[in-house]
Amino acid sequence: MKSRYDILIVGGGMVGATLACALGNSELSVAVLERDFPPPFDTGQPYDLRVSALSAASRNILQAVGAWDGIRSRRLCPYQRMKVWEADDERAATEFRAEEIGCEALGHIVENRIIQLALIERLKAFDNVDLICPSQTELIEYAPGSSLVRLADGREIVARLLVAADGGQSRVREAAGIGVHQWDYDQHALVASVETAYGQQDITWQQFTPTGPLAFLPLGGNHASLVWYARPDQVKRLMALDETAFLDELHAAFPQCLGRIERLVARGFFPLRRQHALQYVTDGVALVGDAAHMIHPLAGQGVNIGLLDAAALAETLLDAQAAGERIDERQVLHRYEQARRNHNLLMMQVMDSFYRVFSNDSLPLRLLRNVGLGLAEHAGPIKRKVIRLAMGLDGNLPRLAVGAAPRRE
Repeated sequence: MKSRYDILIVGGGMVGATLACALGNSELSVAVLERDFPPPFDTGQPYDLRVSALSAASRNILQAVGAWDGIRSRRLCPYQRMKVWEADDERAATEFRAEEIGCEALGHIVENRIIQLALIERLKAFDNVDLICPSQTELIEYAPGSSLVRLADGREIVARLLVAADGGQSRVREAAGIGVHQWDYDQHALVASVETAYGQQDITWQQFTPTGPLAFLPLGGNHASLVWYARPDQVKRLMALDETAFLDELHAAFPQCLGRIERLVARGFFPLRRQHALQYVTDGVALVGDAAHMIHPLAGQGVNIGLLDAAALAETLLDAQAAGERIDERQVLHRYEQARRNHNLLMMQVMDSFYRVFSNDSLPLRLLRNVGLGLAEHAGPIKRKVIRLAMGLDGNLPRLAVGAAPRRE
């Protein structure tokens, strides 16, 4: 027996589940494949290593699809300020403040698992969406308008449109023959969950050093997430240290504004890669999130542009359905690609520029960076424009990103 759907979303992580929620209660039949359910949440659990800095646009999207209350009822940390400076001169710093543009917060730090849990909880409210989890994909046979996915338990699913939300090593993208342009950065990101001597903080900051940025993300109470970008060999050495030696290294490397670290909760690392699909769509296939693009996490924009992908694709599909168009045709799906590809490419290029400029220890370039950061602090209109861009509030935004309810007809 084969199950048939209009849309099959392969991957029920943050981006895939957001897309499914945005299509909820529509006339489109939707299935979501996810390997495993995330572990349930309990308030006594330590903070997860993987967290995201959700922009205002991402909050709007999650609120519009009905998942924000599920996030807020668990835990999150709003931040009102963001500071950036060069390692050797904190005086030449730029601090962005939510009050400068009349907002309560610049963003929220949330554990990835909590975002996914809230979305999966919301999915259960939609009669037109089936969540197939746990599931193991065994075979993907791409055929425009009638692709087949076979699961390890023998079930077969046929869909008019396959959506690749299955990450950077996407099997859907591979099955559709869509290539990627990619390279590895000479950096890994070491992430540490810690408890500090300071209480609740409302600021996230980033200090640039010649070997890579050092970042602080506030969590609830005296908890925080630290990110140390460094060469792969340096990260390997740090991960091999015992806890005492590792904390000594953190105290030596991170600026004094971090304060004393009381306890290391957990640590881990991941390699950094830039990857961009040569196209986002073809007949019967659309790519979203990491399946379409992987970006340097320097400014924490990866999940935010992925959620914008989900919102834009949902808008395209719902509008096409309402107009009586075929949702699997490339000319329809191309509208989604037009809405997202150039925006994502620009964001990738900006992050690459920061990576190159701030990882160069040339004295003239260091002086220019310090002058630039100092000037940015006092460039009122330009600074406010940068804040709005970082919050995802400027540009050609999908309706969900400005808080509009999904179209359901």
